[in-house]
Amino acid sequence: MEAVMTRARGLMRSGLGVPVLLILMLSMMVVPLPPFALDFLFTFNISLSLIILLVTIYALRPLDFVVFPSVLLLATLLRLALNLASTRVVLLYGHEGTDAAGRVIQAFGEFVVGGSYVVGLVVFIIFVIINFVVVTKGAGRVSEVNARFTLDAMPGKQMAIDADLNAGLISQDEARQRREEVEREADFYGAMDGASKFVRGDAVAGILILVINVLGGLAVGVVQHGMPFSEAVRNYTLLTIGDGLVAQIPSLMLSTAAAIIVTRISSAQDMAGQVLAQLFGNPRVLAVTAGVLGLLGLIPGMPNLVFLTLAAAVGTVAYLLHRRSRREAEPEAMPPVPQEEPSPEQRELSWDDVQPVDTLSLEVGYRLIPLVDRKQGGQLMGRIKGVRRKLTQELGFLIPPVHIRDDLELAPTAYRIALRGVPVGLGEVHPDRELAINPGQVFGELPGIATRDPAFGLEAVWIEPAQREQAQALGYTVVDPATVIATHLSKLLQEHAHELLGYEEVQQLMDRLSQQAPKLVEDLVPKALPLGVIVRVLQNLLAEGVPIRDIRGIAETLVEAAGRSQDPVALTAAVRASLARAIVQNINGMEGELEVITLNPELERILQQSTQGTEGGLGLEPGLAQRLLQSLSETVKRREMSGKPSVLVVSPSIRHWLAQWLRPSLAGLHVLAFSEIPDDRQVRVVATVGG
Repeated sequence: MEAVMTRARGLMRSGLGVPVLLILMLSMMVVPLPPFALDFLFTFNISLSLIILLVTIYALRPLDFVVFPSVLLLATLLRLALNLASTRVVLLYGHEGTDAAGRVIQAFGEFVVGGSYVVGLVVFIIFVIINFVVVTKGAGRVSEVNARFTLDAMPGKQMAIDADLNAGLISQDEARQRREEVEREADFYGAMDGASKFVRGDAVAGILILVINVLGGLAVGVVQHGMPFSEAVRNYTLLTIGDGLVAQIPSLMLSTAAAIIVTRISSAQDMAGQVLAQLFGNPRVLAVTAGVLGLLGLIPGMPNLVFLTLAAAVGTVAYLLHRRSRREAEPEAMPPVPQEEPSPEQRELSWDDVQPVDTLSLEVGYRLIPLVDRKQGGQLMGRIKGVRRKLTQELGFLIPPVHIRDDLELAPTAYRIALRGVPVGLGEVHPDRELAINPGQVFGELPGIATRDPAFGLEAVWIEPAQREQAQALGYTVVDPATVIATHLSKLLQEHAHELLGYEEVQQLMDRLSQQAPKLVEDLVPKALPLGVIVRVLQNLLAEGVPIRDIRGIAETLVEAAGRSQDPVALTAAVRASLARAIVQNINGMEGELEVITLNPELERILQQSTQGTEGGLGLEPGLAQRLLQSLSETVKRREMSGKPSVLVVSPSIRHWLAQWLRPSLAGLHVLAFSEIPDDRQVRVVATVGG
């Protein structure tokens, strides 16, 4: 048997299993089968139907049995092929007796229905009514509704997945898996809508086959074989009914399986666990049922023993469930009372009283506590975790955890974001409202509390949740309070990413890199550069918005450049040049042409001279600095209005100091050196600033 199963699995893996099965079913319709083969195939058909039914019962969700529509079609074809093969045998050899078509058909025709073709006919009709009118019709209707609702809900599910991805709650891989699951769900319910027609058609075919077999058998028996009419009626009717029952029982099981799988709801339990938990999990329901059964058992003339016995059994189960629920609800034993500790005034001070400063902290007013309390349905903790995951993947190092606590000194609806104990962001949200943000062009005004988006300073209005659809129709972007705080936190983390990276984080990066390139790390630290210089270089990159994901490429560049200079500024310039393709792609995407702003040559010469002889900055005359800043600001605004990035290209000697000077005033301006533009990008000068 094991060898047979091994060969069967090998046949299925080779892709020939289903074609071979289809060929065998077609052969059954053409080649006459002996009674023994019919017995084996009918038994196999019943077993297959039972297996399918049990798989649907124990599946946790419908998509766990996604191949069910195809299996249903194959099982239906197998049963119809058996009907045709058994009809041939019944008509050819039915005059020889009720065992002419095999022992299985004879058993169902004689033992199951008592040898009476009238009883058999009634039982067969009841089977067909149950299958066709009740189970199949209901399953078909549920499949149709599920398919329509699933297809209608697809756009909303896709938008929800995109929203979770943009908010950082899920990764790209998780979003891809969810999209694939939504598509599989739509395909499955669409296929089930069509597969239910197979089952319904099979029930109709069973009725027609019964009528044809009886009439054909009577004609063959009486006309061809000269049998008495009563004997022909008995033989062919019993054989036909037995054949029909053998086919209808698997058909009913498959119809039931189809009905179960389209009415299932995804859960962590199989169907048996759901039934026990939801139907028999409430002791009050069982107690009332036991009382009703007991009252019925006390009525004279009723089967008192049966009712009272069942009432006692149900009451016992209700009592046991009630006692277990009370035991679970009882509080645990109180822990031993700890020894009274001395008060802070009596205890001597120690280094334990020096509390370390949190790297990141979020302080909230008391009305915002439900946003961070998961027991009250708060979603802020999950949003913050998503923000940390997204920035960790984008920037290339682990963003530290955010310590959240309430602060009674804050306003009830205010929050404060602090970095190393120093506040870097302050905002206010209304937990019972939603924020409608004006992205720049809307088609009307909304009633509510006027404010500004704390992250980007855009005009916004706090509205009631019922106004959400109206606001979206007017062009507003509507977000919930948790998303407002998470977005503000994300922006601040990106702006201060260089302050989050320290010696410990860089050492972790080096340790991870040493697992992939141990020789590279050995040559870099401490042979080529001390760890402090590497920290400074990586901080410089993050301060200008350059991710450090490619830590291996950065380390290789530092090893090569360390022999020429130990200055962090010069090393940063060398690393930026090696990351030129990534830097430009982050700014301009995959566009082949890069539109840039340049400085007047005379102005650039003055800037180069101003950096000579100065330590750590530009030595510009105040009037010139003001004119340069104003000209660049006007140019950046024009670029923003056209939706284009602002890129200023200067010589490498002044790039670092100029970027450092312009960063606080012009956050949307990217300052690049000529050496940081890849060779495969075309450059077009769109503006020249002359100071």
